[in-house]
Amino acid sequence: MNQYHKLYTPEDSAVVFIDQQPQMTFGMASGDRATMINNVTLLARVAKEFKVPAVLTAVETESFSGYIWPQLLDIFPGQPIVERSSMNSWDDAGFRKAIEATGRKNILMTGLWTEVCITWPTIEMLGAGYNIYVVEDCCGATSPAAQEAALSRMVQAGAVRLTTIAALLEWQRDWAKREHYDALMGILKQTGRRLRRRRRIRLHDGSSRAAVRAETTGGSEESGALKLDRASRGAFFPVRAVFP
Repeated sequence: MNQYHKLYTPEDSAVVFIDQQPQMTFGMASGDRATMINNVTLLARVAKEFKVPAVLTAVETESFSGYIWPQLLDIFPGQPIVERSSMNSWDDAGFRKAIEATGRKNILMTGLWTEVCITWPTIEMLGAGYNIYVVEDCCGATSPAAQEAALSRMVQAGAVRLTTIAALLEWQRDWAKREHYDALMGILKQTGRRLRRRRRIRLHDGSSRAAVRAETTGGSEESGALKLDRASRGAFFPVRAVFP
Protein backbone atom coordinates (compact mmCIF):
# COMPACT_ATOMS: atom_id res chain seq x y z
CA MET A 1 0.00 0.00 0.00
CA ASN A 2 1.18 3.50 -0.82
CA GLN A 3 2.05 5.20 2.50
CA TYR A 4 0.05 8.24 1.45
CA HIS A 5 -3.08 6.08 1.14
CA LYS A 6 -3.39 5.89 4.91
CA LEU A 7 -3.46 8.48 7.67
CA TYR A 8 -0.54 9.09 9.99
CA THR A 9 -0.93 8.76 13.77
CA PRO A 10 0.81 10.16 16.87
CA GLU A 11 2.61 6.83 17.11
CA ASP A 12 4.17 6.86 13.63
CA SER A 13 4.83 10.55 12.96
CA ALA A 14 7.25 13.28 14.02
CA VAL A 15 7.36 17.02 13.44
CA VAL A 16 10.37 19.10 12.42
CA PHE A 17 10.88 22.79 13.14
CA ILE A 18 13.52 24.32 10.89
CA ASP A 19 15.10 27.76 11.33
CA GLN A 20 12.28 29.59 13.11
CA GLN A 21 14.71 32.40 13.89
CA PRO A 22 14.50 36.22 13.76
CA GLN A 23 16.56 36.89 10.65
CA MET A 24 14.77 34.18 8.72
CA THR A 25 11.42 35.55 9.88
CA PHE A 26 12.33 39.07 8.77
CA GLY A 27 13.04 37.72 5.28
CA MET A 28 9.63 36.06 4.94
CA ALA A 29 7.38 37.86 2.46
CA SER A 30 5.02 35.10 1.30
CA GLY A 31 2.32 35.78 3.88
CA ASP A 32 1.49 37.26 7.26
CA ARG A 33 4.33 36.55 9.68
CA ALA A 34 2.26 36.73 12.86
CA THR A 35 -0.26 34.24 11.50
CA MET A 36 2.55 31.88 10.55
CA ILE A 37 4.06 32.15 14.04
CA ASN A 38 0.64 31.41 15.57
CA ASN A 39 0.27 28.36 13.33
CA VAL A 40 3.69 27.01 14.27
CA THR A 41 3.03 27.55 17.96
CA LEU A 42 -0.35 25.84 17.71
CA LEU A 43 1.08 22.82 15.92
CA ALA A 44 3.94 22.58 18.42
CA ARG A 45 1.60 22.67 21.42
CA VAL A 46 -0.66 19.98 19.98
CA ALA A 47 2.32 17.81 19.00
CA LYS A 48 3.55 17.98 22.58
CA GLU A 49 0.10 17.06 23.91
CA PHE A 50 0.00 13.96 21.69
CA LYS A 51 3.62 13.12 22.56
CA VAL A 52 4.69 13.39 18.93
CA PRO A 53 8.51 13.63 18.76
CA ALA A 54 9.83 17.03 17.70
CA VAL A 55 13.15 17.92 16.11
CA LEU A 56 14.30 21.53 16.39
CA THR A 57 17.14 22.83 14.27
CA ALA A 58 18.73 26.23 13.72
CA VAL A 59 21.23 27.64 11.28
CA GLU A 60 24.14 29.93 12.23
CA THR A 61 22.48 31.09 15.45
CA GLU A 62 25.35 33.20 16.75
CA SER A 63 26.69 34.67 13.53
CA PHE A 64 23.57 35.50 11.55
CA SER A 65 20.12 34.11 12.26
CA GLY A 66 19.58 34.62 15.99
CA TYR A 67 17.98 32.27 18.49
CA ILE A 68 14.90 30.13 17.85
CA TRP A 69 11.66 31.91 18.74
CA PRO A 70 11.01 31.92 22.50
CA GLN A 71 7.49 30.67 21.77
CA LEU A 72 8.95 27.36 20.58
CA LEU A 73 11.57 27.15 23.29
CA ASP A 74 8.86 27.64 25.93
CA ILE A 75 6.90 24.69 24.51
CA PHE A 76 9.97 22.43 24.40
CA PRO A 77 12.08 23.49 27.39
CA GLY A 78 15.41 21.74 27.44
CA GLN A 79 14.90 20.33 23.96
CA PRO A 80 18.26 19.85 22.20
CA ILE A 81 18.69 22.18 19.22
CA VAL A 82 20.52 20.82 16.22
CA GLU A 83 22.86 23.66 15.28
CA ARG A 84 23.93 23.72 11.62
CA SER A 85 25.92 25.66 9.09
CA SER A 86 24.38 24.03 6.01
CA MET A 87 21.17 25.42 4.54
CA ASN A 88 20.17 21.82 3.86
CA SER A 89 19.40 20.17 7.20
CA TRP A 90 19.83 16.70 5.71
CA ASP A 91 23.49 17.49 5.04
CA ASP A 92 24.02 17.70 8.79
CA ALA A 93 24.87 14.46 10.58
CA GLY A 94 23.32 15.71 13.81
CA PHE A 95 20.02 16.38 12.09
CA ARG A 96 19.97 12.99 10.39
CA LYS A 97 20.70 11.35 13.73
CA ALA A 98 17.88 13.29 15.42
CA ILE A 99 15.40 12.22 12.71
CA GLU A 100 16.51 8.60 12.92
CA ALA A 101 16.21 8.70 16.73
CA THR A 102 12.48 9.43 16.46
CA GLY A 103 11.95 6.04 14.85
CA ARG A 104 9.23 7.59 12.68
CA LYS A 105 8.86 7.55 8.90
CA ASN A 106 6.03 10.12 8.61
CA ILE A 107 7.64 13.53 9.01
CA LEU A 108 5.76 16.84 9.20
CA MET A 109 7.95 19.71 8.03
CA THR A 110 7.69 23.35 9.15
CA GLY A 111 10.13 26.21 8.84
CA LEU A 112 11.82 29.04 7.00
CA TRP A 113 12.51 29.53 4.17
CA THR A 114 10.31 27.17 2.19
CA GLU A 115 12.22 27.38 -1.08
CA VAL A 116 15.56 26.37 0.47
CA CYS A 117 15.57 25.09 4.03
CA ILE A 118 12.35 23.10 3.65
CA THR A 119 12.56 22.04 0.01
CA TRP A 120 16.12 20.70 0.02
CA PRO A 121 15.84 18.34 3.03
CA THR A 122 12.35 17.30 1.92
CA ILE A 123 13.64 16.10 -1.44
CA GLU A 124 16.52 14.18 0.10
CA MET A 125 14.42 12.71 2.90
CA LEU A 126 11.92 11.45 0.33
CA GLY A 127 14.85 9.78 -1.41
CA ALA A 128 15.87 8.22 1.91
CA GLY A 129 12.46 6.58 2.30
CA TYR A 130 10.59 9.06 4.52
CA ASN A 131 7.02 10.20 3.92
CA ILE A 132 7.05 13.99 4.03
CA TYR A 133 4.10 16.22 4.88
CA VAL A 134 4.77 19.93 4.37
CA VAL A 135 2.60 22.05 6.66
CA GLU A 136 2.55 24.97 4.29
CA ASP A 137 1.00 27.61 6.56
CA CYS A 138 3.75 26.82 9.08
CA CYS A 139 6.33 27.69 6.42
CA GLY A 140 7.33 30.95 4.82
CA ALA A 141 9.29 32.01 1.74
CA THR A 142 10.86 35.19 0.45
CA SER A 143 7.91 35.85 -1.89
CA PRO A 144 4.53 34.32 -2.78
CA ALA A 145 6.04 33.06 -6.03
CA ALA A 146 8.90 31.39 -4.16
CA GLN A 147 6.43 29.72 -1.79
CA GLU A 148 4.29 28.29 -4.57
CA ALA A 149 7.27 27.18 -6.66
CA ALA A 150 8.80 25.43 -3.64
CA LEU A 151 5.55 23.64 -2.79
CA SER A 152 5.16 22.55 -6.40
CA ARG A 153 8.70 21.20 -6.50
CA MET A 154 8.19 19.21 -3.30
CA VAL A 155 4.89 17.76 -4.49
CA GLN A 156 6.51 16.74 -7.78
CA ALA A 157 9.16 14.95 -5.72
CA GLY A 158 6.48 13.10 -3.75
CA ALA A 159 5.66 15.23 -0.69
CA VAL A 160 2.16 16.07 0.51
CA ARG A 161 0.89 19.57 1.22
CA LEU A 162 -1.37 20.21 4.19
CA THR A 163 -2.26 22.97 6.63
CA THR A 164 -2.08 23.35 10.40
CA ILE A 165 -5.65 22.44 11.30
CA ALA A 166 -5.64 19.38 9.05
CA ALA A 167 -2.24 18.33 10.39
CA LEU A 168 -3.15 18.42 14.06
CA LEU A 169 -6.64 16.95 13.65
CA GLU A 170 -5.14 13.90 11.97
CA TRP A 171 -3.62 13.08 15.36
CA GLN A 172 -7.03 13.31 17.08
CA ARG A 173 -9.15 11.89 14.23
CA ASP A 174 -12.12 10.79 16.36
CA TRP A 175 -13.90 13.10 18.83
CA ALA A 176 -15.01 10.02 20.81
CA LYS A 177 -11.38 9.53 21.86
CA ARG A 178 -11.28 11.47 25.11
CA GLU A 179 -7.63 11.08 26.15
CA HIS A 180 -6.54 14.33 24.54
CA TYR A 181 -9.93 15.91 23.86
CA ASP A 182 -10.06 18.44 26.70
CA ALA A 183 -6.46 19.53 26.27
CA LEU A 184 -6.83 19.84 22.50
CA MET A 185 -9.99 21.91 22.81
CA GLY A 186 -8.32 24.11 25.40
CA ILE A 187 -5.39 24.77 23.07
CA LEU A 188 -7.67 25.52 20.12
CA LYS A 189 -9.92 27.86 22.11
CA GLN A 190 -6.94 29.69 23.61
CA THR A 191 -5.46 30.12 20.14
CA GLY A 192 -8.79 31.39 18.84
CA ARG A 193 -9.06 33.96 21.64
CA ARG A 194 -5.50 35.14 20.98
CA LEU A 195 -6.23 35.58 17.28
CA ARG A 196 -9.43 37.48 17.95
CA ARG A 197 -7.57 39.84 20.31
CA ARG A 198 -4.94 40.39 17.66
CA ARG A 199 -7.62 41.10 15.08
CA ARG A 200 -9.26 43.68 17.37
CA ILE A 201 -5.91 45.35 17.98
CA ARG A 202 -5.25 45.50 14.24
CA LEU A 203 -8.73 46.85 13.60
CA HIS A 204 -8.32 49.54 16.26
CA ASP A 205 -4.93 50.53 14.88
CA GLY A 206 -6.27 50.51 11.33
CA SER A 207 -9.29 52.59 12.32
CA SER A 208 -7.00 55.19 13.88
CA ARG A 209 -4.95 55.37 10.69
CA ALA A 210 -8.14 55.61 8.64
CA ALA A 211 -9.27 58.56 10.76
CA VAL A 212 -6.01 60.38 10.10
CA ARG A 213 -6.32 59.71 6.37
CA ALA A 214 -9.92 60.91 6.38
CA GLU A 215 -8.94 64.12 8.13
CA THR A 216 -6.14 64.85 5.69
CA THR A 217 -7.90 63.77 2.48
CA GLY A 218 -11.51 64.64 3.20
CA GLY A 219 -12.55 60.98 3.00
CA SER A 220 -14.87 59.13 5.32
CA GLU A 221 -13.48 57.79 8.60
CA GLU A 222 -16.35 55.32 8.86
CA SER A 223 -15.86 53.86 5.40
CA GLY A 224 -12.15 53.35 6.09
CA ALA A 225 -12.85 51.48 9.32
CA LEU A 226 -15.58 49.37 7.75
CA LYS A 227 -13.35 48.45 4.86
CA LEU A 228 -10.62 47.34 7.28
CA ASP A 229 -13.16 45.37 9.30
CA ARG A 230 -14.31 43.49 6.19
CA ALA A 231 -10.72 42.70 5.25
CA SER A 232 -9.84 41.53 8.76
CA ARG A 233 -12.68 39.03 8.96
CA GLY A 234 -10.94 36.73 6.52
CA ALA A 235 -7.50 37.08 8.06
CA PHE A 236 -7.53 33.69 9.79
CA PHE A 237 -9.62 30.57 9.70
CA PRO A 238 -11.98 30.88 12.72
CA VAL A 239 -11.30 27.92 14.98
CA ARG A 240 -14.56 28.23 16.89
CA ALA A 241 -16.59 27.76 13.69
CA VAL A 242 -15.26 24.24 13.11
CA PHE A 243 -14.79 22.49 16.40
CA PRO A 244 -17.55 21.26 18.71
